[in-house]
Amino acid sequence: MNPPPLWRARWLTALVALVAWFGVLLQLALSLRLAHAQGGSTVDGWIAYLGYFTVLTNVLVAVSLSWPALGPHSGPGRWFRQPGVAAAVAVSIAMVGLAYHLLLRHLWNPQGAQWVADTVLHTLTPLLCLLHWWVVVPPARMAWRAPLRWACWPLAYLVYALLRGAWLQHYPYPFIDVNLLGYPQTLWNALGLLIAFLLLATGFVAVARGRLGSARR
Repeated sequence: MNPPPLWRARWLTALVALVAWFGVLLQLALSLRLAHAQGGSTVDGWIAYLGYFTVLTNVLVAVSLSWPALGPHSGPGRWFRQPGVAAAVAVSIAMVGLAYHLLLRHLWNPQGAQWVADTVLHTLTPLLCLLHWWVVVPPARMAWRAPLRWACWPLAYLVYALLRGAWLQHYPYPFIDVNLLGYPQTLWNALGLLIAFLLLATGFVAVARGRLGSARR
């Protein structure tokens, strides 16, 4: 399996990064506009915006692709270029898309600019990031335990979301709404999502190892 030409890899990386930045910046503008329309402040808009795993993971995608291009010799630039890190980002954004379309899509019907942001954040960026991982990221022999490290991202978000929700008395997703479900059911739901993440991540490891074996043959 030959790597893509350098120009193709750079253009695809730039495309995915630009799409991800477009999605998160558009959603930021919409969140601020909604906060102002409801009589809130810019701070209120930022607080609402930063509450979602979708937004934070799309920001992670944008940063992970932009930093190596802008600072290739920096510590973060080298770190984000590691195949294991790229796979962790790809798994996380894939989970965003799957969870949204399976659990949340039926709950609302966005229109206009919100529909555009919704589509970019939950569909276009996940698909493009998966394409980037497949085409640009070199295959690597990843350890089967790697998903346990990758799960630190959604686990950190869960802790953040629960602490934030206890402070604001508002939770960003219905399946972790402690006010509605209580802590036992919320934690069971979180465990189910964590298991789904680990299964998905294990699939990525299997694919990466399979691609490496094919490349060696």
